Amino acid sequence: MAHPKRKISRTRRDKRRTHKKLTSPQLATCPTTGEVHRYHRAYYVDGALYYKGKLVHDAEID
Repeated sequence: MAHPKRKISRTRRDKRRTHKKLTSPQLATCPTTGEVHRYHRAYYVDGALYYKGKLVHDAEID
C-alpha cells in the first residue's frame, strides 16, 4: 500500500476537516396548530397527523 511521503501538518489536516460538523435542523411553526416541527415532515398534534398546516389523518376516523 502507498504511504504518505511527508507528514500532513495540523493546520492542513484541520482545514480539510472544517466542513465536518453537525448543524441543528431547521424548525418551522405551524400556522394552524402553533406546533413547532421540522420542515417537510408530517407531525402529530393530539393524535391527529398534520402536514403543511392541513389535517392529513385524524385518529377518530379509525
